[in-house]
Amino acid sequence: MTAKLNVNIDHVATIREARKTIEPSIITAAVICEQAGADGITVHLRGDRRHIQDRDIELLREVVTTYLNVEMAATDEMIEIAVRTKPDAVSLVPESPNEVTTEGGLDVIGNFEVVKNAVQQLKAADIFVSIFIDPDLDQISRAKSAGAQQVELCTAEYAELTLSSRAAHGEGAQKASAETDRIRAAAVHGADLGLIVAAGHGLTYRNVGALAAIPEITEFNIGHNIISRSVFVGLDQAVREMIEAIK
Repeated sequence: MTAKLNVNIDHVATIREARKTIEPSIITAAVICEQAGADGITVHLRGDRRHIQDRDIELLREVVTTYLNVEMAATDEMIEIAVRTKPDAVSLVPESPNEVTTEGGLDVIGNFEVVKNAVQQLKAADIFVSIFIDPDLDQISRAKSAGAQQVELCTAEYAELTLSSRAAHGEGAQKASAETDRIRAAAVHGADLGLIVAAGHGLTYRNVGALAAIPEITEFNIGHNIISRSVFVGLDQAVREMIEAIK
């Protein structure tokens, strides 16, 4: 069974916010992605609102007909927004004001009570809860204990290794293979615990295939590479190409 693809459209909003204008429209982007075959739309509502805005979530909730997944920190402000707007899913992620993008998985072990409380509030509002997490067996076990229904494995390290010019041979290839094995073991562990397993962060047309071959991973959240590709071939074609890469 082919894994699902949720397209992260944050960087459409990044372009819009560069001029603080109304275009490009993330609503149009979401519709194009769905029509191209995407299984869902993902956005990250950050505390600093550097790209996606509160109003975007409201509009997307009205327009998205597939699956709306909103990434957010486990803060009171964000949980209130989620409970009010009712996305299909919330992915709890770590967040630092100085980061360029999310730098790793959420430390569930170190923030267990905060995460558990957030999960309980979201589930009480009938919102599906995922946790963005490093491919670490102990962290995955604690995510299960906190009540998460899904874990999304952070593939940042894998992406870095496979994008390197050294990844094709020698030590680089060995490290990339070892990280693939680590992700596979994490996916199996999550599935064994009864969790749905997703993956994402830094994935591209070139490196997604090895992870798509792991049957326990049933969903990918991919954004930057698709939006980058769309500059040259259009968003519809870029989404279709990623679906084929996953297949």
